[in-house]
Amino acid sequence: MIIYRNAKLSDVKKLSILLKQVYIHTYGTEGVSDEFANFITDKFSEQNIKNNIEEDEGRYIVADQDSNLIGAAEIIYEAESPIGNVKAPELSKLYILDWFCGKGVGTKLIDATEKLLQARGYKEYWLWVLISNDRAISFYYKHGFTSMGTALFHMEKNTYNNYVMYKSIS
Repeated sequence: MIIYRNAKLSDVKKLSILLKQVYIHTYGTEGVSDEFANFITDKFSEQNIKNNIEEDEGRYIVADQDSNLIGAAEIIYEAESPIGNVKAPELSKLYILDWFCGKGVGTKLIDATEKLLQARGYKEYWLWVLISNDRAISFYYKHGFTSMGTALFHMEKNTYNNYVMYKSIS
């Protein structure tokens, strides 16, 4: 049985590993460059995740199967989209271990995210998705997101073209 819940401090190490693994699997198509290693080490560090949970227990929603994390969503509540002038929460991450893709985990994480956003009074949210990530793009369209256009995501040296997608939940 899978439980969908807010992340706890006891999840920090597992959440750090899950986020790193899915990120590398999704975006490391040419291996792990210095730029990716720096990004992953900083963004998904245990300390960073711990700080985020302490700041807002609703920052991460996890899919927990028998005390094992199999997926997670991350919400940044005060965010502005790079296009479209949307000031609303950003679904910063929706990461599911590959073995659990296609089994409804992503849908349930989206549902849990929307319930949390609605409980906090939000009526919309947005996200970035890499333009070459066809599986994720199809998933988001299936769940009612629309594309607002494209924007570049900047790392240290490189930029990556992304769709910026939006959904109303009012």
